[in-house]
Amino acid sequence: MSSSVHADARSNNLAAVRRTMVDHDAPTRLVVQRGTFAGPSPRVSDDLYASITVGDVHRRRFDVTVEQGASVDTDTYFGRFAASYFQRWTTVTEVAVSFDFEGAGEVRLRASDSGGNDRTVTTVRVSGSGRQTLSSPVNSFLDGGYLWIEIAAVEDRVRVSAVEWTVAAPAVVRPAAVAICTFNRADDCAETLAALAADEQLVAGLDAVFVVDQGTDVVADRPLFAEVRAILGDKLVYIQQPNLGGAGGFTRGMFEITAINEHANVILMDDDILCEPESILRMNAFANVTVTPTLVGAQMLYLMNPLNLHVSGEEADLPKLKAGRWSAHSLHDADLTEKRQNKRVDAGYNAWWSCLIPAEVISEIGLPLPMFFQWDDIEFGIRARAHGFATATLPNAGVWHADFHWKDRDDWAKYFSARNSLIAAALHSDFDVKSLSKQLTREISQFAVSMQYGLALTTLQAIEDFLVGPSILEDGGQSVLASVRAMRSAHPETVKHPASAVPGVVSSELVTRLAGFTPNKKLLDLVLLKRVRDQFRGRVRGEFAYIPAAEAHWWHVSLFDRAVVADASQSGVRVRRRDVAEAKVVAARLKDVMRRFRTEGPEVQRQFRAALPALTSRENWARLYGIDADAPTTESVR
Repeated sequence: MSSSVHADARSNNLAAVRRTMVDHDAPTRLVVQRGTFAGPSPRVSDDLYASITVGDVHRRRFDVTVEQGASVDTDTYFGRFAASYFQRWTTVTEVAVSFDFEGAGEVRLRASDSGGNDRTVTTVRVSGSGRQTLSSPVNSFLDGGYLWIEIAAVEDRVRVSAVEWTVAAPAVVRPAAVAICTFNRADDCAETLAALAADEQLVAGLDAVFVVDQGTDVVADRPLFAEVRAILGDKLVYIQQPNLGGAGGFTRGMFEITAINEHANVILMDDDILCEPESILRMNAFANVTVTPTLVGAQMLYLMNPLNLHVSGEEADLPKLKAGRWSAHSLHDADLTEKRQNKRVDAGYNAWWSCLIPAEVISEIGLPLPMFFQWDDIEFGIRARAHGFATATLPNAGVWHADFHWKDRDDWAKYFSARNSLIAAALHSDFDVKSLSKQLTREISQFAVSMQYGLALTTLQAIEDFLVGPSILEDGGQSVLASVRAMRSAHPETVKHPASAVPGVVSSELVTRLAGFTPNKKLLDLVLLKRVRDQFRGRVRGEFAYIPAAEAHWWHVSLFDRAVVADASQSGVRVRRRDVAEAKVVAARLKDVMRRFRTEGPEVQRQFRAALPALTSRENWARLYGIDADAPTTESVR
């Protein structure tokens, strides 16, 4: 399909979306959760949805058949109703669970408290066929606790279907639109769209689905996309634009949606997730009953280990430039079929693998910063909280995303992570340049002794560019991406090779060397100084070591003159060689940059804070998109 056809379709669809993206009449009861008994994909275990207690049970997506003498419960990740979160953040005081039944059995409404102690709220015997409702007040779950149902077949088999958890509806239902950003992941994006489109009830509750395509391998060329377009019709808005990173792609969705309705729920989603459509329905419903506009996030489950939760809730430690810290009481890398999150977890922000942002938040605090990539979602969540808009990360709404520990950190992305963490810290913390300089010096020195000279210089360039001030964000990150990649290409240890064909390495020379021990935390700085001295003096081990990814600590790798280090992705290796000349370049530049950072940092902080309103304005983003801020339906440049 030609770009002109895409443009015409976009105009027509935006006109249709403008007519339909309005407040909707509320039903008598609002469905906040459906009973799901099986996953949306064979890659996902049905045990995350319903747990077979005993006997013969047949689980399907929205119904379950329990044979005589068998029982099943939904005290599972996707089966529970997050009562604690509704009591804390919403107007809900009572919830009802309704279901169709055929056969004879017993259905119990069960509850837990923050300590994981469970109790029966109410029980009903069913026989024949019909629809039944159980209810519970939502008034004793403040610090934690959930509700779920148990189904037991007594005299005969029983089939339960069409399970709906409902609450008193608000005065109106907010318009809702999904915005997906994609870059050369056309197949992944098409699959995600297809998962959404296949859920009729979810689609009925959405007013629009925006796809912002920044790649050269475009989603619209996939046959599956054509199928999705036929299902979504005028609800699908497809936009092509130059690559402005995740920040630019997601912001385009916010930009367009908030131009249409400033009372909408803007639901951001990654292109490469394994999508659970039910999670999107739950986020949207929850946002409709919050007391005040609240960011509502889905949790991340591991795509390669789909039973495992990444973390219950996240926050940032700005004085240490660290994100992804676990909120109090959080589970981390937990098998959800074995562990339950009973205590309520309060998050500082939610990443944008799936996150709902009320349009009122964007109107109040502005759009995201044009950071290109990394920390844009974190900074936005922190800024929102500073303006009185909290984040609730729902513990029964999740999507599967690529496991973070399978990603190698020696990558061009390190530039954006380092630079953007400094920007976020400058905007939202005391920004102690003395403490930060010590921390940064330590980190870069560790890279250098690990013979990661390209990574050290990548981080140094990030700090130098931070010191440039707000003008570094002028083009949204396009030019700096090219310069960082060019710089890194000059350093051979940044290049990944197949383990079976490493240039200049004879496999028989490699000897696997494990770390063996971890230095005492109190002695790490002394160990680092010793490693620096030994590297410069050549007091290192001469054998060619092979080091597994899990053993590639700086204090271990730095013991060797040469090392082949496995990539965290397990797809290849990198060859590191001690280079005193490169180490001296890093040391000299580090000394100069840290001097500048301590001297210039406070003024740069002032500049970023002063520039924040302009950087996050519609006018600035319209300039980056090459469109008119007052006429967001102007066609994309692609």
